[in-house]
Amino acid sequence: MGDHKEQPLRVGAAVRRRRRALDLTLAVVSERSGLSVPFLSQVENDRARPSRSSLEKVADALRTTAVELLAAADPACSVDVVRADAAEPLPLPQPRTRSLVRGHHQMHASEFTGEHDAGREFRYRNDQLMYVADGAVEIEAEGRAYRLGRGDTLYLTGGVRHRWRAAESDTRVIVVAVAEHIEAVRDRPRR
Repeated sequence: MGDHKEQPLRVGAAVRRRRRALDLTLAVVSERSGLSVPFLSQVENDRARPSRSSLEKVADALRTTAVELLAAADPACSVDVVRADAAEPLPLPQPRTRSLVRGHHQMHASEFTGEHDAGREFRYRNDQLMYVADGAVEIEAEGRAYRLGRGDTLYLTGGVRHRWRAAESDTRVIVVAVAEHIEAVRDRPRR
């Protein structure tokens, strides 16, 4: 239960992402595929499951393949448990990153344990929240330095350049962000 391998795939979100990436309307995809706009809308909203033939027509209209659309599909589950022991155990204090959300969703979450490359600068398109579960981190963002301890959070709006490092051994940081494939943030004016 809650295992993606047991769940059927929902291809609708993959179709919508591909269509939007190509900047196409449903009407254009309808014209190219020979399928109706209402049917395509139902497919994108996972209210209709396309036959193999229909999926191939949609894929052709989107200049991809049915296999690629299925590979990008989301599992049809609303609840998924990611067990702590699912990651390969590494001897501490070796750094590791573990994804806390499986699949291609609107939210991405990762757990960072151990050291982290302080020289590496990050800049994400969308908003992000960092939560220190254990230990402490030092973060440089927008020219200011911050030290966060256990239980502290830092919110970064999309586009903010930042870098961080573990300030104590056995540090664990949870990072939750709006997924990169979502256009959640338009270019914001700099202050």
